[in-house]
Amino acid sequence: MAPRAVGLLLLLLLGCCAPPCAAFYLPGLAPVSFCPPKEAREGCQSNIQLFVNRLDSVESVLPYEYDAFDFCQDMEEKRPSENLGQILFGERIASSPYKFTFNQTETCKVVCTKSYDPGNSDDKNKLAFLKKGMQLNYQHHWIIDNMPVTWCYEVEGEQKYCNPGFPVGCFITPEGRAKDACIINSQFNKRNTFYIFNHVDVTIMYHSEKDESWPGARLVMARLDPKSYKHVDKDHLNCGGPPMDVPDEFTNKLDLIYTYSVKFEKKDIKWASRWDYILESMPHTNIQWFSIMNSLVIVLFLSGMVAMIILRTLHKDIARYNQIDSSEDAQEEFGWKLVHGDVFRPPRKGMLLSVFLGQGTQIFIMTFITLFLACLGFLSPANRGALMTCAVVLWVLLGTPAGYVSARMYKTFRGEKWKTNVLLTALLCPGIVFADFFIMNLILWVKGSSAAIPFGTLVAILAMWFGISVPLTFIGAYFGFKEKPIEHPVRTNQIPRQIPEQSFFTKPLPGIVMGGILPFGCIFIQLFFILNSIWSHQMYYMFGFLFLVFIILLITCSEATVLLCYFHLCAEDYHWWWRSFLTSSFTAVYLFIYAVHYFFSKLQIMGTASTILYFGYTMIMVLIFFLFTGTIGFFACFWFVSKIYSVVKVD
Repeated sequence: MAPRAVGLLLLLLLGCCAPPCAAFYLPGLAPVSFCPPKEAREGCQSNIQLFVNRLDSVESVLPYEYDAFDFCQDMEEKRPSENLGQILFGERIASSPYKFTFNQTETCKVVCTKSYDPGNSDDKNKLAFLKKGMQLNYQHHWIIDNMPVTWCYEVEGEQKYCNPGFPVGCFITPEGRAKDACIINSQFNKRNTFYIFNHVDVTIMYHSEKDESWPGARLVMARLDPKSYKHVDKDHLNCGGPPMDVPDEFTNKLDLIYTYSVKFEKKDIKWASRWDYILESMPHTNIQWFSIMNSLVIVLFLSGMVAMIILRTLHKDIARYNQIDSSEDAQEEFGWKLVHGDVFRPPRKGMLLSVFLGQGTQIFIMTFITLFLACLGFLSPANRGALMTCAVVLWVLLGTPAGYVSARMYKTFRGEKWKTNVLLTALLCPGIVFADFFIMNLILWVKGSSAAIPFGTLVAILAMWFGISVPLTFIGAYFGFKEKPIEHPVRTNQIPRQIPEQSFFTKPLPGIVMGGILPFGCIFIQLFFILNSIWSHQMYYMFGFLFLVFIILLITCSEATVLLCYFHLCAEDYHWWWRSFLTSSFTAVYLFIYAVHYFFSKLQIMGTASTILYFGYTMIMVLIFFLFTGTIGFFACFWFVSKIYSVVKVD
């Protein structure tokens, strides 16, 4: 689960998806037809396979595979092929022993029996791990026909919330406190006791039409209700008895009998709309609509005001500078025109700035394409792992623009160490991300989490990096260095002009700190829901709104940077190169502060490992966002400065 932080940050940089098309389906997402066994034929199957995914918790960043909790195993376990995004997300999908037949009702059917002997150390460890899962509120994630099996229950205001997961069990503390899962049953009343959900009532709903083009029915919904029953004898089951309690002190032999019941219902729900009931029931959806629209209106209004002020003031400045008057006062230079001989003087640490700009360009293009595809519906929740896979593949293939931009800007800065520039562009920022990711993966591996990336996948990622991305970066840098340096509209003086004493508001640090407020203001509402989807396991699907916020983020980063750059130039401070990058990239600092606030105020994460993982992945998010926003601000300011000095007459 934890690597979702990296993937879903791309959401932040980076609702309504495009409506499904009746005659076009993505690979692996085409409808499957089901029919009773007597009517089974080609194109219509009767067996329904239930798959299990990794278990996760809102109180821990460490997800675990289904097998880790000693649940019932499928003797002929089959794992569907997983794409790169699913592996990086920590998804571990496997077949389960729960096997259904279409339209065939089952009642209180045994799946398996797990016995635990207090004299066996292995059994004690397995039961202790199961108790820990209940104590930390770990949740199952089951899949039928690529649909999550949901647990629907009422929340405040008589609204129904459908959770794409259900808890392993619940724990009544010695003080008598209970988690939400325990409240659903008044019989869970023993203190210091664990209650395991060893029975599920599954309801599978299908849609069928009397049409020759339909070979059978299509599944449109799968729900379950977790139950806890103490089965004394598996030959004489009673799915309605007292709950299955697991005492805290393990002294007697314990038998856990897992059972299920399944029934089928016909529903008038179209197959293309089968995800709607899950997405519409997500909490805060209505609040999100209102908040996003409110944020859009405010940010657009502020952006318009900023643009109007700049354009109106600049128009007067340029008119005064270019007026033809022989008087001495009219010929005297003032304001931002005074620094025309120094404004394009190469910055200090130009090598590092050019590397950041190359990496930021790579991230920007990757984010734009990923979000655009998400809006078209290609990266919907039904297409598991597609978002991360798309982002990684795009990043690898976009090494050429990164190398080109970095080399071209470094040459413009009059740099001569081109080999160092190319190597840093290809290795610096990706190396920092990979090192952080590798350390987080070591922690996951030590803890035995399913989110630990297999060694083979790490080798594959390194192969993509050094075998594809690095050579493409070299190719881009080759063409970048072949190009001429970007020509500036005015010449640079040999002797630097002295910068006058600055007021508090025109000093670098206050301007940089203020510059990140407006861009952060347009994303923090979306940021809340995105962090919920990462750490609270809620689905994020409103890519249309996210794309609008992405565009407004570009506008606000650009305008805030340009406005502050104009004020500094008017104050005769021509050191704008690094300041333009840092002004908008300071939004990443606010992102980090908000992530810290979210951790302490919204999450219930416990444990040192989980805390390290949270902040480790957050730092990757912050770095990516830092490069992205800084690049946007820099190029907006670069265009602005070049434009205003190209329209004034300079002797």
